[in-house]
Formats: sequence, C-alpha cells, structure tokens
Amino acid sequence: MAVKLLMTWNILPGREQEYFEFVVREFIPEIQELGLETTEAWVTVYGDQPQILAAAKTEDPNELRRIILSQEWDGLTSRLLDYVKDLEFKAVTERPGFQM
Repeated sequence: MAVKLLMTWNILPGREQEYFEFVVREFIPEIQELGLETTEAWVTVYGDQPQILAAAKTEDPNELRRIILSQEWDGLTSRLLDYVKDLEFKAVTERPGFQM
C-alpha cells in the first residue's frame, strides 16, 4: 500500500529566490536520496491556505516512518525552515487525484 507524505508551508517574505534555489538544488534531490518519490507540488495564488503543498510517496509505510525519523530528515527540514514557516506534514494512503 503506497503512502503519500503531504507537506505544506509558507515561504518567508524576502526569501523567495533563495527558497527556490534550495528546493531545486537540495531539498528535492535529498528527499529522493532518502527514498521518497516526489509526485507533485502546488502553489496557492489566492486564498487563505498554505502557499506551498508538496507531496512525495513511498510504497511502504514503514519506509516512510524510517525516513521521517532519520537524522537526515531532521537536518533537511531544519534547513528548509531557513526559508519557510508554518511547516506541516501529514501521511495519507495514496489515492488518485489531488489530496490535502
């Protein structure tokens, strides 16, 4: 049973360029190295919702648990917090279509 990790956050004002460079050069490659397959990313352009919704998946819920409890994950999310606020994660069973 595939499990999807939904991640939401807001980019810190004035850090947009640095944020995008970090996500492309470090965040995405590193979550893939940890064993997650990136599946989607959404940007909220209007409304009172998190600015970014990103998702990654793995086929094994135990693998996701291992990843998010790892020191590598802690270090990666700590570096992400240099560029974002309101960081939240939620694991859900993968299903077709948009998930929140």
